[in-house]
Amino acid sequence: MITYVSSVLALALAAPLAAQTSMPAPLAAGVAYADVADLVGAAPVIADATIRSTAKVKPADAPGLAPGLTRYYVEADVTALIRGRDGIPPRIGYLLDVGTGADGRLPKLKRARVLLFARPTQAAGQLQLVAPDAQLAWTPALDARVRSVATALVARDAPPRITGIGNAFHVPGALPGEGETQVFLTTANGPPVSLTVLRRPGEQPRWAVALSEIVDEAAGPPQRDTLLWYRLACSLPRALPERSTQSLSAEDAAAARQDYGFVLQQLGACVRTRAIAGGVPA
Repeated sequence: MITYVSSVLALALAAPLAAQTSMPAPLAAGVAYADVADLVGAAPVIADATIRSTAKVKPADAPGLAPGLTRYYVEADVTALIRGRDGIPPRIGYLLDVGTGADGRLPKLKRARVLLFARPTQAAGQLQLVAPDAQLAWTPALDARVRSVATALVARDAPPRITGIGNAFHVPGALPGEGETQVFLTTANGPPVSLTVLRRPGEQPRWAVALSEIVDEAAGPPQRDTLLWYRLACSLPRALPERSTQSLSAEDAAAARQDYGFVLQQLGACVRTRAIAGGVPA
């Protein structure tokens, strides 16, 4: 293992660092869909790379290093560039914080094939991880999921990022237990998004999401572990804001809240397995 600090490492240390304040970057690839979407959305550069060498950084030269972690300067050979500009060189360098494993030893990094989620720095050939744990062990399944999410994010019909909830409306039906609720969502950009819940006596409630002003009654809920599911399950608040139902009667407002809760239940939890949800939401 390399233990000296080269001139290239000195340049890397002079570059601004991402927040390196808590957890190490894991080499385990058991991450949930939301973890992948978080990282892909935050990373201008996604690289499939093989670690060529590592150099320990002295604690005095590692600001923000959490207790129990070791900072390395890593050089890696890029196998494939999943996202990023063509100017990324075939060999790149970056800083990585790691902790000891269950056996009390630091992991063996050399020759490990990894997926890196990073951004360029002002130093040529140097990258900055978007989060302390933004290096993941490469697997075929993880590679496929990362590519799928990256493609979905730039698709022309990609669902917009949800920023909040607008107005909610409820119209009771002619029969007891019959009614329709519509909840409008605010987005960072793109067309309006709305949720619709239909209840009919003797039937299970049905709900759908519309990505335009036209509500298609034949539409259904999004499949789990898709970008639309992620946008909703990982962004929607746990309850309707009071302002969303302030124009409704008490009875209609209660029905709207019940239907919104039904949507959350059907979406399921936004499970994240990373210790840190770093970076910017996708």
